Amino acid sequence: MNPVEQFQEERRERLQSYASDGAFTDLSRQWLRESMQRQYVYNFDWMGRPIIQYPQDMVAMQELVWRVRPDLIIETGIAHGGSLVLSASLLAMLDMCDAIEAGTVFDPRQSRRKVLGVDIDIRAHNREAIEAHPMASRIAMVQGSAIAPDVVEQVRKFAQGYGRVMVCLDSMHTHAHVLAELEAYAPLVTPGSYCVVFDTFVEDMPPGFFADRPWDVGDNPKTAVRAWLPSHPEFEVDASMEARLQVTVAPHGFLRRTA
Repeated sequence: MNPVEQFQEERRERLQSYASDGAFTDLSRQWLRESMQRQYVYNFDWMGRPIIQYPQDMVAMQELVWRVRPDLIIETGIAHGGSLVLSASLLAMLDMCDAIEAGTVFDPRQSRRKVLGVDIDIRAHNREAIEAHPMASRIAMVQGSAIAPDVVEQVRKFAQGYGRVMVCLDSMHTHAHVLAELEAYAPLVTPGSYCVVFDTFVEDMPPGFFADRPWDVGDNPKTAVRAWLPSHPEFEVDASMEARLQVTVAPHGFLRRTA
């Protein structure tokens, strides 16, 4: 076994061991709960824009984008735009790597890779900042409810012609809303790519943890995923992502399309 294979095998064994390490899992979940109470997730920026994500999940997105090499990333939920900028910057790096591999000059004006964000309320100051950002040429936005028929139709039309599509669902976190998002947008995910459902961790928090929100234990993204998956065998949970991250807002939310 060469050193690269040995490293990968050691990683596989380590991740497998986490599955039976209840103490580590409990500690990770406790830290997530305590850090969420302290609004830790609001502490970070990506290229100057606030991004409401854990660093672990940002790294996870980098891994998935590199693995899939998507042409289009569709995101529901925009907020301050940090996640859109993250995705756009990862697509820009893909373009640069493609140019290097092809021995050509990188010209961002020639790229078709885009990020499409959907939000029911794109606040004026956020829109202005996103549109002024250096990554703006890679970002498109649609204002409206992600499950409104006219918005769904706009997104579907935008996605036509893209060869590799990834979807991230991170808007309203109630069961009914996420289930409707999955029905609307998961079919756009191309085989080998992912639909990432954020905030499935709500199901693992104490009841009433989000007292000022309409979601709770029993009514959240994870319950929607559980209800949706049995009738969609073309998707499977990529448990390896959760195992390696430990601290993530998307346990059982990394859905890989296999067919």
